[in-house]
Amino acid sequence: MPKFCANLSLMFTEVSFLDRFAAARANGFDAVEFLFPYAYEADQIAERLARYDLQLVLHNLPAGDWSAGERGMACDPQRVTQFQDSVALALDYAVALGVGRLHCLAGKLPPGVAPERAHETYVANLRFAAAAVARHGIDLLIEPINSYDIPGYFLTGSAQAAAVIAECGAPNLFMQYDIYHMQRMEGELANTIRAHLPLIRHMQVADNPGRHEPGTGEINYRYLFALLDELGYDGWVGCEYHPRGDTVAGLHWRSASS
Repeated sequence: MPKFCANLSLMFTEVSFLDRFAAARANGFDAVEFLFPYAYEADQIAERLARYDLQLVLHNLPAGDWSAGERGMACDPQRVTQFQDSVALALDYAVALGVGRLHCLAGKLPPGVAPERAHETYVANLRFAAAAVARHGIDLLIEPINSYDIPGYFLTGSAQAAAVIAECGAPNLFMQYDIYHMQRMEGELANTIRAHLPLIRHMQVADNPGRHEPGTGEINYRYLFALLDELGYDGWVGCEYHPRGDTVAGLHWRSASS
């Protein structure tokens, strides 16, 4: 069975963010991930991780104004300086919190910017970020995201992500593969995972439709979890789903999938 980590941005929202660490530990998680740490001081989060003996697996680089609908800035040629500053901020937190992987959101294609120009900017920014985090032994991840949930998102497919990684040529740049997003965009999950496994350093799960717990929709997670074991995937699998009801009540899927 894969190693699961709780995504504290989506799970255990019945309690405040800093109390979700205790909830994750109480429900059998050894590790957590979340979208962003930047609303809190790093030492506040570090204290909760230490108190509950949790590993922080992953968080994102700053993504711009999230509440206004921004989803990253890495492909925006007008925001290169802001992007570089965001890398420095993410590194401050990652080093303080012992994070080994950072996810860089591509962002939406900016109005009036040709896709080719956005691609050039994206590759250059990824090379910059990968080099910066490599100095601290950190991997940089990119994640294709479905265009139904985020219309206009620049990185939407696993083959596109693999091509970007190859073009960048950074030895610490890898793929974050979200089964929910790739079910919506591509399907053919098992063969796609097989093909890209050497590039995948983190996975995430949610079912479709609804982005709820595994077992609530059309994805055969029992088969996919067995496949990950068969393939020897030893990375973390982030539970990045919106619980259909109470978070704890919905966790029965873990035993049902084994």
